[in-house]
Amino acid sequence: MVNIVNRGIDYRYKILDKFEAGINLKGFEVKSLRNNRGSLNGSYISIKYGEVYLINFQLPPYQPKNVPKDYDPNRPRKLLLKKNEIIYLTTKIKEKGLTIIPLRIYSKNNLIKIEIALAKGLKKFEKREKIKEKEFKKIKNKIEKTRIII
Repeated sequence: MVNIVNRGIDYRYKILDKFEAGINLKGFEVKSLRNNRGSLNGSYISIKYGEVYLINFQLPPYQPKNVPKDYDPNRPRKLLLKKNEIIYLTTKIKEKGLTIIPLRIYSKNNLIKIEIALAKGLKKFEKREKIKEKEFKKIKNKIEKTRIII
């Protein structure tokens, strides 16, 4: 069961739309992912010439001794999306402040899938507001729990 999550996304971005895509991987990379090895931190998605790529996704080899010598763990990996989804994403990222980010990698029916999102970067004051809201909710939940006990 594969489940690799890109942490801290909700703090830095406001998610507008989500998509599910397949990933073009080699056999030993799939084995490595099934062991939950890999990191989405610092990775992003780029569209070049009508093709979508996952850039800077770190995926160490399953068995280092059986890996080809020219293997690059940070190589760009092609994502498999429908044509109309790619067109939609390319038109949206031309808008100011919108970007495409990877959210998580997971397995679905023995296939490796990636969840990507069209997102807008948050400004500093918006990040502060999010932190304040989160702290307020924690305090509110603590108060409600103590009322139930008494």
